[in-house]
Amino acid sequence: MKTVLADFHVHTLLSPCAEVEMTPHHIVLRAAEYGIGAVAITDHNAGGNVLAALRAAERYDVHVFPGMEAESAEEAHIVVLFDTLKQLRRWQSFVDGHMSGLKNRPEVFGPQYAVDEEDEFLYEEERLLHAPLDLGAEAIVAKANELGGLALAAHIDRPSYSLVGQLGFIDPAMGLAAAELSAAGWRQKKQDDALLRRLAGGLPYISDSDAHNIYDFVEGPKNLLTVEELTVTELRKALAGEDGRSCRPGHFAVPL
Repeated sequence: MKTVLADFHVHTLLSPCAEVEMTPHHIVLRAAEYGIGAVAITDHNAGGNVLAALRAAERYDVHVFPGMEAESAEEAHIVVLFDTLKQLRRWQSFVDGHMSGLKNRPEVFGPQYAVDEEDEFLYEEERLLHAPLDLGAEAIVAKANELGGLALAAHIDRPSYSLVGQLGFIDPAMGLAAAELSAAGWRQKKQDDALLRRLAGGLPYISDSDAHNIYDFVEGPKNLLTVEELTVTELRKALAGEDGRSCRPGHFAVPL
């Protein structure tokens, strides 16, 4: 077994709301510097910076999960994680067919940049990424599971862009693997396990940074993950507490 700090929700500068400092290489570099052993790159409705993160991670002892933060028709955010770039590309093709068709307005929403592993500019994404798909949350989770991925209900304690905020509840039969607390929510509610379990609809709960800048990434909450190997299958077991695996929220790279 191995035990690592893991953050399953991190944005790069491809997300319009992220700072330009959030390049794949910079994220992986800081992860290695602060002992964060696993990171998921999860931009809004896009995975264009995942390859750069995977290539950058080859220089460091950091595992990168290819991922995405998808926005459902209900305007709820769902984080999906995969093992391979091939799986993510199949997922991206699926997502592309259900996007809004709106164009980004960089002066309003922020620019959306894709870069390589050396932080060199590749292209600016013209589609508005931070917009709902024409798919319900249930369909998003079902497709992620079908492709061998894992789905997490994002920042369930927030009044907007969460399943709880938009629908009022989490259906435990939807196929989600866990529910995520925001950084602020974790700090406010960490002592109330019963409340967190109710918010999560009976699902396991985790704590991620949902970082849009390096400060939040380094100082935001992580999970102490114990698994045989860093794969989606092992992560699913850890979330369920099976076979000696575990995923314990509320751990930090920087002591509070």
